[in-house]
Amino acid sequence: MLSLVKGRYRARLAQDASDIARAQGLRHRRFVARNSAVQGVDADVYDAACRHVLLEECDSGALVGCYRLLLLPPGCAMANSYSAQFYDLSALDAFAGAKLELGRFCLDPGWHDPDILRLAWGAMARMVDDLSVTLLFGCSSFEGSDPARHQMALALLTDHLAPPMWQPLPKAVERHALMRAAISDRKTALLGVPPLLRTYLGMGGWVSDHAVIDRALDTLHVFTGVEIARIPPARARALRAIAN
Repeated sequence: MLSLVKGRYRARLAQDASDIARAQGLRHRRFVARNSAVQGVDADVYDAACRHVLLEECDSGALVGCYRLLLLPPGCAMANSYSAQFYDLSALDAFAGAKLELGRFCLDPGWHDPDILRLAWGAMARMVDDLSVTLLFGCSSFEGSDPARHQMALALLTDHLAPPMWQPLPKAVERHALMRAAISDRKTALLGVPPLLRTYLGMGGWVSDHAVIDRALDTLHVFTGVEIARIPPARARALRAIAN
């Protein structure tokens, strides 16, 4: 059972329906209401099959972040994942070992502490090791569904395309092909990449050759995969140091 405390914060698995409802409420604020005062829950059929990780401040119990994890044991088809709604992932069925889908990752915008993100990844590293995961994957989202808004960041992603044998094939009707382009300021382009995706790339992660336009959530997302065995050793040691 996951339970990790670092400084002011703890990461733990949701224990009951009320815990999951808290996570769904934060997800609604971040993905649906865009941080407005409108109350609600972001829920779907995948929630029942997922492990839900809560990130909380220890003293107050305030929920400062959350994400969910869907474990696909060896031999389980990628078609069972959330991401498979948008991408043809059949090539990855041949990827050996257990696979773990990370989804609905969000932080409370009222909390600005890098230790929260470090804790989130420390908890993730522990789950990956405990479950003997070989591939971490999911949809990495850009806020706003207009590709023109993310032109330079998307061009930068062409340096990180999936190996041909694992490349997801198109499935969604609305999609945008990633195209190489001259980038005058790579630092600025990288800042346009969402923080979660930057972390994936820093671990040697790769992306699909196209982005999906999700108008329901007003996002643009790319399929992202991280082969655990290919994470740079220094980065793997740093993550496990947080996890222990």
